[in-house]
Amino acid sequence: MNKADYKGIWNGLAEDISSAKIHVGGTVDEGELSTATLHTLNVLRGTIGIKPEDECLEIGCGVGRVGRGLAPLVRRWVGCDASSHMVKHARARLADLRNVELVETSGFDLKPLPDASFDVVYCTVVFMHIDVFERYNYIKEAWRVLRPGGRFFCDNTNLMTDDGWAIFEQLRTTYSPLERPAHISRCSTPQELETYLTRAQFRDVHSRTRHLWVDAWGTK
Repeated sequence: MNKADYKGIWNGLAEDISSAKIHVGGTVDEGELSTATLHTLNVLRGTIGIKPEDECLEIGCGVGRVGRGLAPLVRRWVGCDASSHMVKHARARLADLRNVELVETSGFDLKPLPDASFDVVYCTVVFMHIDVFERYNYIKEAWRVLRPGGRFFCDNTNLMTDDGWAIFEQLRTTYSPLERPAHISRCSTPQELETYLTRAQFRDVHSRTRHLWVDAWGTK
């Protein structure tokens, strides 16, 4: 399968809810997913902030792991994903939340979503699965759909840390070039993410190293 066929790849990985949870959260246990969600919320609080009046968009929402925790804290939460199966699972898991919307996208852009319609856009644990070109495309699209003053956050595993390099080496040596899974993790560097945000016209661009991770964020 072509590694850029994000819709096909993730529909295949999310045929049922258990498989979907494993591939986006590493577990089927709702308690463990909730713990991971609280961690993500704290990361967002410490970077771009969470406000009750915010209208938020998550790029690559998967089964709605983060949305389950974030939606009750904000005015409106929209999750988008290239996989129709992920959207279906997220819609079922978040059916009790009245301020939630789910949108299927192409895997390359946010075209169903209008300009200047969100206060916050974030993308977490997604960049590792997509090409560098799509990383930048999504950041440009985030700038488009944000209102003036809106905030954007993204993250990825950090190639420049020992832990990130260990993952890189493990995956490099585990698979031959023709056997590597299409969704295999690909790291970033702080400089890469900062460059994307700056080139996409974000201001007040920041990055930080967080153990295995690199976070980057900015303001429209």
